[in-house]
Amino acid sequence: MGELVDLGDVTLYVRELGRRSDRPSVVALHGGPDVGHGYLVPGFEPLARDHHVVMFDFRGCGRSSRGLPVEELQPEYVVRDTSRLIERLGLGVVDLVGFSTGGRAAMQFVDVHPEQVRRLVLASTSAYALKDASPYLADWPEYQRRQRVEDEANGALRNSTVFVWDLDRAPEFLRLLGPDQGDWSEEHTKEWTTRDPEQILRDFAHPILILHGEKDMGFPVQLAHRLHQAVPTQLQLIPNTAHMCHFEQPQTWSNHIRTFLGD
Repeated sequence: MGELVDLGDVTLYVRELGRRSDRPSVVALHGGPDVGHGYLVPGFEPLARDHHVVMFDFRGCGRSSRGLPVEELQPEYVVRDTSRLIERLGLGVVDLVGFSTGGRAAMQFVDVHPEQVRRLVLASTSAYALKDASPYLADWPEYQRRQRVEDEANGALRNSTVFVWDLDRAPEFLRLLGPDQGDWSEEHTKEWTTRDPEQILRDFAHPILILHGEKDMGFPVQLAHRLHQAVPTQLQLIPNTAHMCHFEQPQTWSNHIRTFLGD
């Protein structure tokens, strides 16, 4: 399953899938950060057939160190922990996959530690402020319908009916999340990037893949197109999937990453 890795001031719960080889290891940064990495496993298990994948719970999430003060539950600590974990495990230069909020962390990571990353995958994420999504969601009747269901459930559904396009699978995804909601406070969390994300990605100047569900209701697909037009990137859209496209179409999702990493 996984192991606890002591980084000194924190302990991270780490899961490794697949075997190390002459290919760079794939390091995954999860979203939230109200959950650990476990909900991402369905998407990475197919990739691990021929790649070494490292996943971990952020500090304040899952089985990593909990109960930290709010000033230590900040983006810069995720960036620092990721860099130290790569060094601690002796991974060398890696391929980095940032999912949802983890994509924002990944952008900041390549700004601070570009020498540790060969290729970058931005999965179900956005380089833009949350308010930039509002116009697309306001004009989307299906999103509005699902959001009313979420509101009526008073948080019990945990956005499962918004994040999964096939509503028959929403209960399965909700079970995958589990009850834990982590220690992070959205209200007290700083911005995930300290510079303009578009400029960060231009300066990174390594191959970048944007991987997005066509029906994403967390970060609407228009934002993926916007970033693709602004920065040299590859863009792959997965039809009939929402924010959790790795869960709905794991083979397709992982194959897009496999192809990109092998180009």
